[in-house]
Amino acid sequence: MNTLTIAPNADTKTEIQFLDGPHSRLKELKFALQTMIDLVRGLRALHFIGPCITVFGSARFGEDHPYYEQTRNAAAAFARLGFTILTGGGPGLMEAANRGAREAGGRSVGCNIQLPVEQKPNPYLDKWVYMRHFFLRKVLLVKYSFAFVVMPGGFGTLDEYFEALTLIQTHKIHDFPVIIFGREYHRELLEHVAVMQRYATIGEADSRLFLVTDDLEEAVELIRANSIRKFGLKPQQKRKPLRWLFERA
Repeated sequence: MNTLTIAPNADTKTEIQFLDGPHSRLKELKFALQTMIDLVRGLRALHFIGPCITVFGSARFGEDHPYYEQTRNAAAAFARLGFTILTGGGPGLMEAANRGAREAGGRSVGCNIQLPVEQKPNPYLDKWVYMRHFFLRKVLLVKYSFAFVVMPGGFGTLDEYFEALTLIQTHKIHDFPVIIFGREYHRELLEHVAVMQRYATIGEADSRLFLVTDDLEEAVELIRANSIRKFGLKPQQKRKPLRWLFERA
């Protein structure tokens, strides 16, 4: 079967009128400055939280759901290792993780997001910060973390999961543990990962960048080996805030 292709000629090219964007230089400058201010504010707020395990999960599972209890127990176990539990600060499985950390006597921190319908911080946070933009929020959720735990969730959870995987795959961050709980919930997702591997859009070794398990002890042992021992994490020494920077403990 013959196909007909029409190459644009010089006259056609000169007739194209390119479209102009809606933003002025002043708006772009204002956005850049506001973004910098928000990031600095977030960095100052979370400076003393210590090494974290970041837990990603849906805001839509209630207290009576098995995933809520699974998340709560997992966060408690990770907090007992000495990690701060960091979440998006909202309800659902984020709340479950912060609740588990607090009940275990650990630190519980949230990095919340400003939405048109306000997402209020859950009641189990020791400290939280609001961010205007998702991309800045993800910077903070990744920056302080020595492991990422993925619970069942929706678009936002998968966005955060694949962001962490991409950063590890491209060596933008260290090879931190990525643990996926909920083997049955994520079954089709894992099948698609196998499809990507079959088409060579990811490498043969990329499926080893994460652990899929429902065994909490297996996850704890991986974090002990690949977070605490691998990066030489030690019991924290008390640090004094710098008064001249208006820091508070």
